[in-house]
Amino acid sequence: MEMHKVVYSDVAKEQLDPIAMYIAQDSGDVDTALCYYDRIETGVSRLSGFPYLGTSPSDSILRLQGYRMPVVERHLVFYKVSDDEEKVYISGIFHSRMEYRFLL
Repeated sequence: MEMHKVVYSDVAKEQLDPIAMYIAQDSGDVDTALCYYDRIETGVSRLSGFPYLGTSPSDSILRLQGYRMPVVERHLVFYKVSDDEEKVYISGIFHSRMEYRFLL
């Protein structure tokens, strides 16, 4: 099996730091935030070897647009796969309680 390259959109890159900062503030523990951040990055990196690991979203519009999403901790990572380019495009990372379909 070919490995796919994982490519973060600018938006997805910008979403990671605030997630870690919120957890650090909420928990009062920077190490907890860094571990959570690492778990998200680990979950995303798995998509390189298993690009179809995530499920199709329940939202029909996102599903028709080709999005997939694994759940990583309390966050949903939205991405699309390009087998022709052997790439996984990370579009956004949202807390599971957010109304994410309007943010992609």
